[in-house]
Amino acid sequence: MTATLPPDTTTLTEQSSRRFSVKTAQSFLIKRSMLLIMILVVVYFSATNARFGTLDNLQSILLAAAPFALIAFGQTLVILTGGIDLSVGSTIALSAMVAAWMAQANPDQLGLAFAAAIATGVVVGLANGALVAFLHVPPFIATLALLTTASGLAYVIGNGAPINGLPPAFGDLAKFKLFELPLAVIVMIVGFIVLLVLTTRTTYGTRIYAVGGNPQAASIAGVRVPAVLLSVYVVSGLLAATSGVLLSSRVIAGTPSLGSGYELDAIAAVVIGGASLMGGRGSLWGTAIGLLLIQTLNNGLDLMLVPSYWQAVIKGALIAAAVAVDVAATRRIR
Repeated sequence: MTATLPPDTTTLTEQSSRRFSVKTAQSFLIKRSMLLIMILVVVYFSATNARFGTLDNLQSILLAAAPFALIAFGQTLVILTGGIDLSVGSTIALSAMVAAWMAQANPDQLGLAFAAAIATGVVVGLANGALVAFLHVPPFIATLALLTTASGLAYVIGNGAPINGLPPAFGDLAKFKLFELPLAVIVMIVGFIVLLVLTTRTTYGTRIYAVGGNPQAASIAGVRVPAVLLSVYVVSGLLAATSGVLLSSRVIAGTPSLGSGYELDAIAAVVIGGASLMGGRGSLWGTAIGLLLIQTLNNGLDLMLVPSYWQAVIKGALIAAAVAVDVAATRRIR
């Protein structure tokens, strides 16, 4: 009768440890893929163009990113709940036209003009939120309707034309600097910090993730799902209006086409940053990385004199890669 040899526990332990190490490395690369790409892009552009790594160019990247950042941060909250906001570009235009219209009528009350523009964004957000949260209209349809409505109203305010001839003080908002940082960059940084704290350090942030992960379970757990949905669309509208005020101040005019297509770049930044369009997964840090990656690519390709249509191709490929990474990460989680 032959004796059965015991398994080589040392070998089994080594194999398990090796498999664990490989899986850990794969998970790390998937989760940090866009950050790694960002580093590679910065290194490449710095090596190929001496102007890219200068302080002035860095400020240019941040200044260009600021208007997109505000709407991307708002879009992040919406996407975390499983929704989408297509109206942010039109909200920018409508808010800018309201600010310009009121500034032209009351040149001595610019603060009131800017406040009215911000309030306009809040109203658009309330309309989006009410349609989604209380009437249960799909977010894509609801925000598409507001996109069309807000865009039409922007043209109505200016009778189909931009509003020019604004007081020079209207542009002081964009010229204001603190510690050599333009106001738009300061607002971007403050907005990021505030929303980061809300999403990671408060029960409100927990409720946003819960609604996006499973709204039925969240409701059973006591979360007021309609209130959460309404709030994220209001925040999105408010941030879009703030972006519209800053952009209109930069050009000292109200333009009804301002912000056209911005919603696509905002969604792209959120998706590239690792957020799931199904909701429940994503972060402000990821959105910030996705946004900076897009703006860094735009800036570096401009310095290399790459045609705009090729830039669009590269950006589209990057979005496709981000979605592929998201699908891979979801499968690994499951």
